[in-house]
Amino acid sequence: MTSDPRPPGRTVDGTGLLCVTLLLRLRKEIEGAEPGTLVHVIATDPAAPLDLPAWCHLTGHQYLGPVGGDRRSVYALRLTARARSTRSDAPWHRAEPGGP
Repeated sequence: MTSDPRPPGRTVDGTGLLCVTLLLRLRKEIEGAEPGTLVHVIATDPAAPLDLPAWCHLTGHQYLGPVGGDRRSVYALRLTARARSTRSDAPWHRAEPGGP
């Protein structure tokens, strides 16, 4: 569980979304955010505790873990400067040069 007391720079609400749709929304909402930005992701999909760290590993963002003290399932990640992009239509695949 993360204990960073600072408020997130961005919050992505994925309530009711399956992880693929959540990752598509997350990808879109962090586009253009500065490296170092703290992002909170609200996720109700039971696969989120597995999928979010795996996606962070794929992209190079830093997964910080669940955020405590809230009834919703909230997870934190920190954006990195050298993150690898994923496809806009398939968040589990790295973007190809010149691809979508």
